[in-house]
Amino acid sequence: MTRMFVDAWDPAYGASFEGGDGGDGPASPSSAQVDTDVEVPAAQWAPIDVPAGLTAPDVVFLVDGVRRNDAGLWTAEEDGQSFPGLAASYAAGVVRCDLRNGVAQLAGARVARGLFTASPSAEDLQAGSVRYTIHRVSGTGEASKLPAAVQGPLTALELDISDDARTSGSDGADLLVVDGPLRNRRHLPRTIGYIKTQQKQYLPAALTPVVTSLKPGQRTPVFAMGTVWGGWSWYLRLPGASGAPWAGIVRIECSPDLTPDQAIELAELSVATLPRFASSAYKDPRAPQNLVPIAGLEKRLRGMLGDSRVLHRALTLATTRLR
Repeated sequence: MTRMFVDAWDPAYGASFEGGDGGDGPASPSSAQVDTDVEVPAAQWAPIDVPAGLTAPDVVFLVDGVRRNDAGLWTAEEDGQSFPGLAASYAAGVVRCDLRNGVAQLAGARVARGLFTASPSAEDLQAGSVRYTIHRVSGTGEASKLPAAVQGPLTALELDISDDARTSGSDGADLLVVDGPLRNRRHLPRTIGYIKTQQKQYLPAALTPVVTSLKPGQRTPVFAMGTVWGGWSWYLRLPGASGAPWAGIVRIECSPDLTPDQAIELAELSVATLPRFASSAYKDPRAPQNLVPIAGLEKRLRGMLGDSRVLHRALTLATTRLR
């Protein structure tokens, strides 16, 4: 009889994995070259438990960012051309979790707003008390591609926030968890990227059963990924999943500039640290992958973005004055 499982994730967020009809995990294979013999030979792959005696760092920083499209715009150039634009708000923040004392607090948060367009003449836009700083995009600046242009400034904001938090609240024995792939944040020390949803199948089919057989609090061996950004990676399963093959599975990555031993050390720390932050289905529609501190941070940051209706009205008035 076919087994069936209910994904704990709210369907409004898609799925915790992007799989085929059978729900057996990521259906889209990656073209990246993968080295699975980093920690142990592929033939010896098996689930790995937290090493005996290993404890989580005293301090864990969790970083995330949010963004919102406030309004779509169009420019009217003097030569008759017209360019689409996007007014967007975005924010980044850091939660500092003091595991020794059981305290979590917002270590820093910052809001920014931008006007994204390929228009050569557009300038900063003042909408009431809010200024949207111009971000000139390359190419023709099609409207459908403008939302993606917000990611660069948002990542830069996350970097600034991370540096500030660590400078003021770290003793050098912490762990920084970035929500999402590391990308150009891989230079940050003692940092891992936390990928909640699995859209690509990176491992060969023969090793997939190792991933799906993980118990809560176990990980796979470390493997090397030959993607554009590169890096070391591994999978782990969080507690509280439904029991479906890929439920509660997250992928973690760290900088390719690290040695294999350093990557393995971070992998061990991740399994000792991340399961304690797993969310519960009755509290979070993206449980257990949406970590509790991240969920709280997202809520706080979205509140800091302000009322979208008020901003839309201010943008409408501001653009009316420019005609």
